[in-house]
Amino acid sequence: MSDNPLLSTWSTPFGLPPFADIRPADYVAAFDTAMAEARAEIDAIAGQADAPTFDNTIRALETSGEALTRVSRTFYNLTGAHTNPELQAIEREMAPKLARHGSETLLNPKLAARVFALWDQRAGLDLTPEQARVLERYQLMFTRAGAGLDAAAKTRMAEISQRLATLGTQFAQNVLKDESDYQLVLETEADRAGLPDFLLAAAAAAAKERGLDGKHVITLSRSSIEPFLQFSTNRALREEAFKAWSARGEAEGPTDNRGVIAETLALRAERARLLGYPSYAAYKLDDAMARTPDAVRALLTRVWGPAVERAREEAEKLAEVARAEGNNAAIAPWDWRHYAEKVRKRDHDLDETELKPYLRLDKIIEAAFDTATRLFGLRFEEKHGLPVYHPDVRVFEVSDARGNHVGLFLGDYFARPSKRSGAWMSAFRAQHKLDGEVRPIIVNVMNFSKGADDEPALLTFDDARTLFHEFGHGLHGLLSDVTYPMISGTSVARDFVELPSQLYEHWLSQPEVLSRFAVHYKTGEPMPKALLDKVLGARNFNQGFATVEYTACALIDLALHEMPDPSGLDVTAYEASALKDLGMPSEITMRHRLPHFAHAFAGEGYSSGYYSYMWSEVMDADAFSAFEETGNVFDPATAEKLYRHIYSAGGRQDPDAAYKAFRGRGPDINALLEKRGLKAA
Repeated sequence: MSDNPLLSTWSTPFGLPPFADIRPADYVAAFDTAMAEARAEIDAIAGQADAPTFDNTIRALETSGEALTRVSRTFYNLTGAHTNPELQAIEREMAPKLARHGSETLLNPKLAARVFALWDQRAGLDLTPEQARVLERYQLMFTRAGAGLDAAAKTRMAEISQRLATLGTQFAQNVLKDESDYQLVLETEADRAGLPDFLLAAAAAAAKERGLDGKHVITLSRSSIEPFLQFSTNRALREEAFKAWSARGEAEGPTDNRGVIAETLALRAERARLLGYPSYAAYKLDDAMARTPDAVRALLTRVWGPAVERAREEAEKLAEVARAEGNNAAIAPWDWRHYAEKVRKRDHDLDETELKPYLRLDKIIEAAFDTATRLFGLRFEEKHGLPVYHPDVRVFEVSDARGNHVGLFLGDYFARPSKRSGAWMSAFRAQHKLDGEVRPIIVNVMNFSKGADDEPALLTFDDARTLFHEFGHGLHGLLSDVTYPMISGTSVARDFVELPSQLYEHWLSQPEVLSRFAVHYKTGEPMPKALLDKVLGARNFNQGFATVEYTACALIDLALHEMPDPSGLDVTAYEASALKDLGMPSEITMRHRLPHFAHAFAGEGYSSGYYSYMWSEVMDADAFSAFEETGNVFDPATAEKLYRHIYSAGGRQDPDAAYKAFRGRGPDINALLEKRGLKAA
């Protein structure tokens, strides 16, 4: 197999994958070989005659399966960011195989016995704090996988894991198919009515990419459809586009996700019961900061009431503007963004067309980098000619203040049909220090609209915030400084992982950042102070809407996963009933309707965990106050504590302890309510 580029030694700069040499067919052979190698290594660890020690069991597990890790990271980064039918077929084939491989490892009785023996002996093992934490994570991982169950239950656990892997892959591919197949072609002046130049330029670029030169196309990328819903004065087309966006994964046929959701929920509930939990939510949250569904519900319901009250006030303002224009129809979900833009213009003298020329993508990237330089001493140098998986991908070498190599940062910023929607951070290689210093290769993936020919990409303020958010995740991976891969970078509790990203968003809104980097893309002039003041003054505009559309998702995600027996669930009927019970305003829909709620159903990362953004927001609002209290949002001493206890620490300690080490106390929810401009309940 030495001719397989995935299995050969990579001589590429910085150890980047040799993307140009890899064919889709190489992945199947590489996965099979790498899994066989990993299985042999696992069996050797489990079957050794020597009594278990930290080194011969835990450390050995940490160094096993390196080829499989490398192949998997390369493959799954591409299936998210630049897929094709061949890769999707391989993804469907490999999902149950990889799940079976994982189950065979975690349900191996000899291996589990060694891990559990070390856990029982932990007090006398003289472990470092980091080693103790890694042992704790392994013990929990094996326990939660079912290693302590009887043989029949273990067999069923393995079957469930394989089926869930298949369903998660199917869910994600169905959503991507619906997104990439849809295009709203704007044929006439009436179709384009109200659209600003920046959106027409992006729509022309999208049309050209789809072979429709000279036309204009709106896609289901947020950076395309949300501005269309804001500015289009063609209500019928707004309705058509919104309904297509809202119905992803719901149309009858091969991409219908409703059956996938029902089966997924039933299997998750069964697995929780096998492990002795009353519900999947109870199982999932037992290994999170929140610990229990009741704790999550308490947070969400405390915010829900004030958010709905604010949203109803906002809806009345929208209706006022609509009536003044002669539209007496009730505000519909496809109207909200349109009239909200008009209210923002009326009440704050601010609109997106005024802002966009000052939010050039390149300058916002520069702002994110400069913030990291001021906080953590990092330097970023763009590298050209390195292997990348798509021509749009940019590569930056990251160095510390002394010039030492920290890692590589890849930025993949533009929407395309081969990329799933949303924005995320991932890693082609994670940091660790087991066998010398291994430096990370981190990627941020976005879905911004390209500018037209020779025009730069311009962002909305929400786009700019998304860039800062994902770069916060990126820094969490880049700055990681731990020994063991198990706790590297973002390998932390799901309701803690959003703290570094959401905290980083705060710096975007600082006047000293905007005044330097929000400069007009044509003139280079900085954003006028009057406009900057309006941006900052409107920061809580539309917060009722934003909080309601998010919190509804989090509450329903929790409720679904608390159901003891969700088999046979009618997903559409359940969603409608649950929203009615919540008192969801009719003018607003969930940010992610269930048939395309990838956080919950395209894998298990955020299943029963969508609340995590708000849980972390309690911390990020409170954490930024630590800087504000010093009078300097770049205070060096506070930044050093942030680096030491949060960004570089990975999962080295319990997240509660990590936050308290940084802040000196636990977080205060009032900081969140104040940040969102909501009255305390």
